[in-house]
Amino acid sequence: MAVETTEYLGMLRRMIRAAGRRVADADELEMAALLDLRDELEAAVRLAVLGQRATLGRSWAWVGSALGITRQAAQQRYGRTTPTKETE
Repeated sequence: MAVETTEYLGMLRRMIRAAGRRVADADELEMAALLDLRDELEAAVRLAVLGQRATLGRSWAWVGSALGITRQAAQQRYGRTTPTKETE
């Protein structure tokens, strides 16, 4: 599954870059829509972190290492117990 996930994420990366090139020739509505993707990406990361913690029992140290941040930063950013727009 890791290979498929890596290929899938690579495809998304290429699509996002292509979207940036397209929006470069567009108007402010498309620019705003592109910026909305940032919120979607953050929601996807939060969902992945919560899944890694709940399903696989990953520690905050593991999550922090995977994200390139400290354990404490990972817990502060993704460890909220109150529902957010992304997790509802």
